[in-house]
Amino acid sequence: MMISLLQSVNEVTATVQGMTELTKMISKFGWRLAIDFASVVVLIRFIYYPLYKHRELFFTFFIFNLIIFLISFLLNKVELSMGAAFGLFAVFSMLRYRTEDISIKDMTYLFLTIAIGLVSAVTKIKDTPDYLENIFLGIINSTVLLITWLLESRVLMKKEMVKIIMYENIELIKAERKEEMLNDIRNRTGINVHRFYIQKIDFLKSAAQIKVYFYE
Repeated sequence: MMISLLQSVNEVTATVQGMTELTKMISKFGWRLAIDFASVVVLIRFIYYPLYKHRELFFTFFIFNLIIFLISFLLNKVELSMGAAFGLFAVFSMLRYRTEDISIKDMTYLFLTIAIGLVSAVTKIKDTPDYLENIFLGIINSTVLLITWLLESRVLMKKEMVKIIMYENIELIKAERKEEMLNDIRNRTGINVHRFYIQKIDFLKSAAQIKVYFYE
């Protein structure tokens, strides 16, 4: 009788402890997902989109971030090491699309969304309460967002833009006529080009492919 009673008490205690751990894990998951999602919204909607206007990539950015976060968070519950986590990040970051070319800037933002999801899922400070971990995680993500915004804005430096044009007046491509060619490009395009780079010359078509650089 006494043994049966003790077994029942132990089962109830184990159930209560299990429910407590489950509640704690759900709370941790919810807070980290909220921090992760808020960070990605700021990155994509308020930093990336105003500059590049590529709304068609929203789905890719958010889904990659969500999948990386979920996989890393779940694997972290089975003692996933930081090395394994970054290995997972490297595998996903090497993915490339074969059907459509993605610019370096778009790929950079894709890497950022993946990295934010990974960091949000696996950041852990030993012997630290969950709320302090969440604050630390918020600081890390905010730092990444702030640096990204500063680099994309005109605060640190002028924003230099690049265009590729076809230029047919190849008589001016000689080095000694550089300034004359630069003025001709400015007059033709209406853009205050400050430098250019000749990518290739086609003498059969009497044209050259040129990269022109100008400040936004």
